[in-house]
Amino acid sequence: MSERNPFSGDADAAWLALRTEAIIDPALPIVDPHHHLWVREGNTYLLPELLADLGSGHNLVATVFAECHSMYRPDGPPELRSLGETEFVTGIAAMSASGTFGPARACAAMFGNADLTLGARVEPVLEAHLKASGGRFRGIRFSTAWHPDEKVRSIAPRAAMLADPTWREGFARLGRLGLSFDAWIYHPQLSELADLAAAFPDVTIVLNHVGSPILGGPYAGRRDEVFAAWSAGIAGVARHPNVYVKLGALPIRLPGHGGGGRDTPPGSEEVAEACGPGSRPASSGSDRTARCSRAISRCRSAGAATRWSGTRSSASLPPRPPTRRPRCSPARRGAHTGWPEPYVRNVPPLTWIVCPVT
Repeated sequence: MSERNPFSGDADAAWLALRTEAIIDPALPIVDPHHHLWVREGNTYLLPELLADLGSGHNLVATVFAECHSMYRPDGPPELRSLGETEFVTGIAAMSASGTFGPARACAAMFGNADLTLGARVEPVLEAHLKASGGRFRGIRFSTAWHPDEKVRSIAPRAAMLADPTWREGFARLGRLGLSFDAWIYHPQLSELADLAAAFPDVTIVLNHVGSPILGGPYAGRRDEVFAAWSAGIAGVARHPNVYVKLGALPIRLPGHGGGGRDTPPGSEEVAEACGPGSRPASSGSDRTARCSRAISRCRSAGAATRWSGTRSSASLPPRPPTRRPRCSPARRGAHTGWPEPYVRNVPPLTWIVCPVT
């Protein structure tokens, strides 16, 4: 059996139904820029489950699949096994594009995985992903979250991978192919990401999960200290215009916000309060706001109406801008939506974005 993902909990439909809230602005076009599809121990989330969320009452027009080591090829060259995920997602996208399952376009774009430790040899692997995706492949996520304390779940096998010369040789191939990079790191590594962004200004970098401030393990009871260090790290990253950030996943990493044992799901105000410490520093200032994608926990923690309500509250969003806008360049379109252009081309005009998280 595969190792259980601690963030892939089960949805309890009966429990979620105990709280409903009016949807704010139900006509607002929304693109979900980060969701997974998988079959894991105790948790299945495939097209039927995604369609149920897309039909929650919001105007979700398209989605972006986020890599999660799903449906890899079981054999063949190790560096090509991640192509199984791209092939799987491409099939789901083709089903959705037929219109048979409704107007929303599931997996209209995706970011997958490729082993950047291959160095320059990763380029043909990336080209294979582009070909297999039918043009939907926009970039990769290569998670390098690492911490020396064994109480913290390290994703990467070793420290300082973002600075490794061979890894960077592979990273440079993303720029050559016009692909983006989703980064999952912990807050003590934010300076490493800032250094990477400075070294490769032509590569769009999307920081996942608000930079993942660690609030447990060796940092338990040190919340103020953690947020001071994290805020300084975010400020350093924000100096680089090629870096975007997803505002999400903070509540499920906060002690006491797991939802277990509660009689009813949290409401939008509670979700907003949980998100606030992370979203406000990350999105303060007009330039940072333009480079943020708003994200909160999946509906297994709160109802669909609560998700959008909580997102608007936590980020202190201004009133909705006009849904239809004049034609604009790709760069301007990315700035307007808070999402880099590689993720939003070939979808209808957007305004704000809601993003489920791992």
